[in-house]
Amino acid sequence: MTQPPQPPLRGADAAVIRATLNAGDPLPGVHGRGSAAIGGFGGRLDDRLVRDVLGRQPVYSEADADNPTADDAWSFSPDNLEEPVAVPPGGVRTADGDETILTLPEPPAADSDVAISAVTDALSSALGVDDTETTATDDVAVAFSGGVDSTLVASGFPDAPLYVVGFEGCHDIAAAREAAAAIDRADDLIVIELSHDDLIDAVPRVAAATGRTNPMDVTIALPLLVVAERAAADGYDRLALGQGADELFGGYSKVVEPADDHRVDSDTVRGAVREAVETLPGQLERDVCGLSAAGVEPVTPFLQDRVVDAALRLPGELLATPDARKIALRRVARETVGLPESIAGADKKAVQYGTYVSRELDRLARQNGYKRRMDDHVGQYIRELCDTAT
Repeated sequence: MTQPPQPPLRGADAAVIRATLNAGDPLPGVHGRGSAAIGGFGGRLDDRLVRDVLGRQPVYSEADADNPTADDAWSFSPDNLEEPVAVPPGGVRTADGDETILTLPEPPAADSDVAISAVTDALSSALGVDDTETTATDDVAVAFSGGVDSTLVASGFPDAPLYVVGFEGCHDIAAAREAAAAIDRADDLIVIELSHDDLIDAVPRVAAATGRTNPMDVTIALPLLVVAERAAADGYDRLALGQGADELFGGYSKVVEPADDHRVDSDTVRGAVREAVETLPGQLERDVCGLSAAGVEPVTPFLQDRVVDAALRLPGELLATPDARKIALRRVARETVGLPESIAGADKKAVQYGTYVSRELDRLARQNGYKRRMDDHVGQYIRELCDTAT
């Protein structure tokens, strides 16, 4: 397959990546290799394909390629290849196969005061609260749902438009309106209301961009793709997102009491959070590829090296308890950024439910003869939509 033009590397320059690989340093932004704002890297370096430890820059090559670094054998997008296979996170790929060079650090828990100070400093820098990072933001829009994660991101881009998507009456649109008003950004909010026709049109684009047709991935990726396409149509090249916050800071219910939860293997909060962090590479392949297909570049403050490093050092009591989740992140939201309690303390539904995309896709599937008693009824409907589109 003929490849469109693409840069050899994303996320960092060749010198930084070489130094990182030679040192075996998984988070180079923490240790002075390149910018403190590094949020992953990937691409072709010399005679190998490379990808950072969290897979923040997905890279693919053809499954049967004799030389995976040949111009027509690799890509940042799976849609450009016949049989794409992702380079593993922290790995390099050559004609001889894959080798893991970088592994995610597993530091001990820091003292609570030290840990919260480190997280505060890292997030303040990533969000621009301390004014140490000055980056042009004229081309940035924000994916906004009114939760603590996206509102923190919005605080770092005070002049950016805030895009929210969903069906009429859904939780995300209501929460976004309330949050935008609470932070005096109501005029910045752009609401994209979905219809059934929008879902039908978008599903094949999501599947093509991500290479996935399972209902969970499609319903998570679809709202993000729609926002990215609208932002691109409005002239924005980058989209700021809250990706990584739930995984790094203990946002999932399954990490609260892991010893009693069959969804995790660990018996500790820190161990369960680490399991969540280890799912990021697969999620980012889905999300980054969707954004790339829309023509925008992701901006992910929570995935900067320094933030990741600080989050990995949080003790369990600053991650999640039976009474609260994302405890350290919410403290920063309240005490450093100054978000109101209505935002800093609020829980939010997952995007596929908060937008009603999952509910309405299920409704469409049943209306088209795919009943719930059938095995994978929504998945069957998704595949029909994709087949019809081609």
